[in-house]
Amino acid sequence: MPEEQVLGLRERKKLDTRKALSDAALELALERGLSNITRDDIAARAGVSVRTFNNYFTGKYEALAYRQIERIHRSLDALRNRPAAEPLWSAITAAVLDPLEADGVQHALPTAPQRSMVRELLAAPETRIAVSKGIFDDWVEVIAKRTGTDPGRDIYPHLVAGVLGAVYQSATEAYVRADPPVLLTTLVREAIDQVAAGLPDPSAD
Repeated sequence: MPEEQVLGLRERKKLDTRKALSDAALELALERGLSNITRDDIAARAGVSVRTFNNYFTGKYEALAYRQIERIHRSLDALRNRPAAEPLWSAITAAVLDPLEADGVQHALPTAPQRSMVRELLAAPETRIAVSKGIFDDWVEVIAKRTGTDPGRDIYPHLVAGVLGAVYQSATEAYVRADPPVLLTTLVREAIDQVAAGLPDPSAD
């Protein structure tokens, strides 16, 4: 077997293990609550050793946040590949929604236990640390390149990256509290549309 193929299979196996651990963490969190699961529980559910878990994640919150982190990286790749002439916020909207729609999120309303678990996950400082690790700088770099700005001198790419973080956090907060439930894609699109429109004062309507 060619060396490139061996390396490809090895990387695929690593990715599958990472996903299996994250899925196991999410399943257990839904069943028992975040405070009642450990890395030992997650490793056992995924059928691997705790040592293997530690090779992939620093703790349960990083494993739980993996799906969101992975989608953000896919959004970054999507934004890099959007047409250069496309308006910035149109490109951002498409890039942010792309991984959510590819995963079928637009078809799945959350159950009450899912909303409760995500709400608990969002409230944990460890989750925010896991999600924000290096991500902000990546957004700044991609936005600066797209807009022809200098991330070392210009505030604009930093401002857009910060707004995007607020957009996703606000949409997710609304998602876990909505009753009746609302699709996450609907809320993300609405939040970006409002930002792109300059956040008009709703009381003026």
